[in-house]
Amino acid sequence: MNPRMSKSPVYHRRETCRACGERSLRLFLPLGNQPLANSFLKSPEEFVDEQFFPLDTVFCEICSLVQIPDVVDPEVLFRHYLYVTGTSETIAQHNRAYAQTVTDMLWLTQNDLVIEVASNDGSLLRCFQELGVRTLGVDPATNVAAMARANGVETINEFFNHEAAKRIRAERGPAKAVIGNNVLAHVDDTQDFLRGCKEIIGQDGLVIIEMPYLGDLLNRTEYDTIYHEHLCYFSVNSLMRLCESAGLRIVRMDHVPIHGGSLRMHAGHVEVHGNHSAQVLDWAEEEKSKGFTRFERYEQLAKSVERSRETLMELLTRLKAEGKTVAGYGAAAKGNTLLNYCRITTDLLPYVVDKNPLKLGMYTPGMHIPVLPVSTLLERQPDYLLILAWNFGEEIMRQQSEYKARGGKFILPIPEVTVV
Repeated sequence: MNPRMSKSPVYHRRETCRACGERSLRLFLPLGNQPLANSFLKSPEEFVDEQFFPLDTVFCEICSLVQIPDVVDPEVLFRHYLYVTGTSETIAQHNRAYAQTVTDMLWLTQNDLVIEVASNDGSLLRCFQELGVRTLGVDPATNVAAMARANGVETINEFFNHEAAKRIRAERGPAKAVIGNNVLAHVDDTQDFLRGCKEIIGQDGLVIIEMPYLGDLLNRTEYDTIYHEHLCYFSVNSLMRLCESAGLRIVRMDHVPIHGGSLRMHAGHVEVHGNHSAQVLDWAEEEKSKGFTRFERYEQLAKSVERSRETLMELLTRLKAEGKTVAGYGAAAKGNTLLNYCRITTDLLPYVVDKNPLKLGMYTPGMHIPVLPVSTLLERQPDYLLILAWNFGEEIMRQQSEYKARGGKFILPIPEVTVV
């Protein structure tokens, strides 16, 4: 550990499991000291003061929750946020289908309220508005909350927890649905968050939460989804345990392809539903049969991660020796975990391009790779394009048809290093 970081007032290390509270955490994947994945730098003058924190991945031997014990103050992580959902075609299509599915399932009308926690720029809630449903967003990032309001989505600019939920319900009444996409993993006190979700819905309401699925991380070696914002990596078994502690029961679980494979959990009041659905119980048993509740499965993942790093570095080193040029696509948080773990510097990857205007002109954390506009690709025509935002790989390759027509090739690092 960097001794300067060990004394940082914004960092601490948990000794107990977030789900069961026991001292039962066992390390299986140390990813080294890493910068915060979304802490892009404005200029080279900032490089010297950049902060690095341990990034370890552990397994709870009692309740099977996979998590990182290294906790950075959420005020540092989320008050000014550079990821916005509105820049991706894939996310836009996903959101439209998502809103329609929830509206149909719950028979939502103009009298019903949908609350989204970590609502970002309001892209999903706008889809509900188009279907005639009342909405309210809650997001701690001041800059993206302002974007949402500018787009007509009422947004409360604060962190969500049980206390906030009680206040919102007292002011607005019960919600028919509370939605949280890629936020439960960001919360250190997951039980308090879920109790807040239960508090804010009516008896006939549902808590609908989408999060990356541990099964996909294991099966596809998606180690780059591990970074300081993502404190937990959920299986159905661990979600059942967490919901039980919050007075919720899972009534439906969907597996959706977004972000490399995600779960969409539907949970309701235990007083109404009594137990988890048969579908959920069967899924949990299937996970056990695949080793999700045994430490040995995570040792296998660690070996796969090491092989992935070796394969990618061998490819990039060979291409450089052959005089080939390589650029990156997607200044994504997951990409920064990969870049820092593999130690991919500007010597191998001189620049990355991105569509997000908030990141242009900045430098990636840790490896300090410049972020340039997407138009740079056709201006410079690198021989290869390393797609760091591989979860949008198909969209990116489709958009870059001209680059490909000129002879450009794509490198996908996950699940296996592949040249297209």
